[in-house]
Parts: sequence; C-alpha cells; structure tokens
Amino acid sequence: MAEKLTPREKGFSEWYVDLIQKAKLADYSDVKGCMVIRPNGYALWENIQRVMDKMFKDEGVRNAYFPLLIPESYLKKEAEHVEGFNPQLAIVTHAGGQKLEEPYVIRPTSETIINRSFSKWIQSYRDLPLLLNQWANVMRWEMRTRLFLRTTEFLWQEGHTCHETEEDAEKRTLTMLEVYRTFAEDYMAMPVLPGRKTESEKFAGALRTYSIEAMMQDKKALQAGTSHNLGQNFAKAFDTQFQGRDGQQHHVWQTSWGSSTRLIGGLILTHSDDAGLIVPPKLAATHVVIIPVGIGGKAPEAEKAQVLEKVHALAADLRKAGLGVVVDDDETKTPGFKYNEHELTGTCVRIELGPKDLAKSSCVMVRRDLRQKEFVPLDEAVTKVQAMLDQMQKDLFKKAKDFRDAHTFEVNSFEELKAKADDGFLLAHWDGDAKTEARIKEETGLTTRCRPFSLKQEPGKCVMTGNPSQGRIVFSKAY
Repeated sequence: MAEKLTPREKGFSEWYVDLIQKAKLADYSDVKGCMVIRPNGYALWENIQRVMDKMFKDEGVRNAYFPLLIPESYLKKEAEHVEGFNPQLAIVTHAGGQKLEEPYVIRPTSETIINRSFSKWIQSYRDLPLLLNQWANVMRWEMRTRLFLRTTEFLWQEGHTCHETEEDAEKRTLTMLEVYRTFAEDYMAMPVLPGRKTESEKFAGALRTYSIEAMMQDKKALQAGTSHNLGQNFAKAFDTQFQGRDGQQHHVWQTSWGSSTRLIGGLILTHSDDAGLIVPPKLAATHVVIIPVGIGGKAPEAEKAQVLEKVHALAADLRKAGLGVVVDDDETKTPGFKYNEHELTGTCVRIELGPKDLAKSSCVMVRRDLRQKEFVPLDEAVTKVQAMLDQMQKDLFKKAKDFRDAHTFEVNSFEELKAKADDGFLLAHWDGDAKTEARIKEETGLTTRCRPFSLKQEPGKCVMTGNPSQGRIVFSKAY
C-alpha cells in the first residue's frame, strides 16, 4: 500500500508536512530554512507561473530580470523599508577571496535596485507608465520555517510599475489585486477576501497595502497575494523623476505587487484530504491516470495486448483534448497500490480498464475529490473526463467557500473575540489604533487580515476599548 498520512484530526501540521513529503512535492534541505522543490511541486509552480504570466501580460506588463545582489547602501536610502526588512537580511561581505568594499544584501525584495534602473530609464511622461514584472527567488532569514508557507529562500514574482499620477498608481495597485483575486478563485478554486491592510500590517515603505486573504481548513488565514501603492517614497529616495506635460520635473508614483510559492501551500491547505493532495484541474499537471486491471498473473497474452492497446489509444485521445495523461502499467505494483499512490499525488481522475470492461465497451472512472466509482461507455470517455474536470473545479471552489462562510462570524465584545479566536474569520469593530491592534494580538493571537471591500462599513464601538470604530475588520489567526 502507498504510505498513509497522519489524519488531519490527529495533527493538522503533521498531516501537512506528511502530505508534502509523501506526495513528493518538496523536501527539507541541509541549508537552514530552505527547501528543495521536487518535480511534483515544481510542476504546480510552473502551471501557476504559466497562468499568472499570461494574466500579467494581458494587463500590459512585461518581464525583466534584476541582480540577486543589492548594494547595502540602496536599502538604507528608504528608512522605513530597511527598518522593516533589517532582521531578515542575509549579507555578503566577502567575494573573490577578499572583503568587499561595500557589502551586498541577497535580494529580500527588489524595490531599491529596480528604482536605481528606473531613475536612469525614465526621463519624460512619454516613458510612462512603465510596467515590469520579475520572476525570481528571494531570501528572508526566517527563524521558524514551514514548507512552502515560510522558508528562508522562496520563489515568487514581483511586479513594479511607475506612473504619472497618484490616481494612475492607485488604479494599477487595485487592478493587480483583482488579477490575484481572479487567479485565486478561478484557477486555485480558493475563495479570497480582497481588502486593505492596516497601517501596521502594510509593506515597509508603502503608502497603502492591499491583500487577498484565504481561509485554510484549520480555519487560519493565509495572505495569498499583496499589492502596494508605494506613493513617491522610493522615487524620492532614488530621485526617479520625469519631465511632466507641464514642462516641470515630477517624481513618479509607483506600485509593487507579489505572490509566491506560498500559493502551493495554500492550495494544499484549502483542498487536500487524508488520502493526499487534491489539485484543482486548471492547475493540475496530471489530469488523468489510466490503470490497466485484470491482466496480471495468468491472464492470456492476447487479452493483455488488447487491453493495453485500448489503454494507449484512450490516452492518445485524452492528450489530443489537451489533458495531462499518465498510463500506469507498472506490473510490479498492484492496482490497489496504484490507486492509493495516485490519490496521494493528486491525479484528478482515475480510469480503470480491464478485459471485463472492454467486453462491455466501458471503463471505470473515479474523481479524486469524490473517490466514487462510475461506469462510463468508452466512446464517451473523453467527453465524460472533461465534464468531470469542469465540475470538480466548480465543486472545489464551492466547498471551500461554504466552509469559509460557515466559519465567518460577527463578534461584538472582546470576550466573544477571545472565545472564538480559533473559529475562523471574526468581523469585529476596532478603533483604528495600532496599540489596540497590538494588544488584541498579544492577548488573543489574532491579527487584522484586511478590511474587505465587500464588507459594508458601519460605525460602531471597538471591541477592546469601546472607542468609536469606522467599521468592522477581519481578525484571524494566520500563517
């Protein structure tokens, strides 16, 4: 039998790590805090990249690449930025057998080095808007790590744009947040709340930060993407100016926005079960596995050949329909072992085909998330698989959204907030004071996630201080 996972009810964290390692998504590295992304995990990242990259390009964004090493002095140019990132920096002081005149920081994010280039490239309003994205790795030193969710090195994309006006920058910030929301919901089948972060939770150096927040199966929040209106902070630090339509010099208005391999962790935590990984079909590398059955041992060779011929013909038809297909005809493993193995690794649909099925011109299909057998005529197999995958994508989103909605509550007192701290998303009034926010976190473990655009804002009283509140905000424990 394929390896069993720790059940979620016995230990959610253990289940998560078990699944990642046994489904061969990632492994621990000898480099402290870093992970090795295995082919199964990297295939997910490639599909995430492929879809997102097209979405970015559809919004006029082009790809570029900037150095991994950033002069330390660049980070010091924007005071709030360096203060925010300082505890996480990895610094190179020696190279080529000697001490460097100036240390280099290994990229934690690229606002500073990209702004150095922007200040050279932008001269006039005709050079704007400038819309760039970078697919890269970054390093932020982490003391407590968790595969995919928080590692010292991770893969991501970071978008950086420059604009003539604050209004244009704000519009781009929200446009890219909407790209993230669309990707999360339409492709990952992961419902999210888009909204604005508080001042204490915003990106270091930003004017405003927006995020999409998802709820995992353990009712904790996951920040799945952020979009920042940087204002003119970095432009002023690096003197990124342009001659405006009025003939005067102006600093550009900027945005940055990013998402990372953390999305793979979000996908696992949103959909998977005790049998293993469940992947939304739109992001799956392998949509279908076909397993020949009933042809082992003393089965006649002619019968075996007939089954295998049909198996490969069906595989070819499914591939022509644009699906990722694997034929598992490994005779050293039993069908039962293979069923468990492909459930563990998250293949969306399993097809079983043997001599008895062939005699009836049918096959058996099993959808990964339902794990129920269905008999399907062979001449309808391709159409049926496509219908199954479409329905599975919709059902995964609905199940996750129903779960989130069932674990979202309005709370009206601090006692209620504290009592429900582990119950999901708590919509509570807060007075807008960072000190109140910090006290709530200290006493309950809850953080503000965002003020969702969809949440109607009505005045009330802060659950902790009783002071006036402009409206409710989402509190939750979070990854």
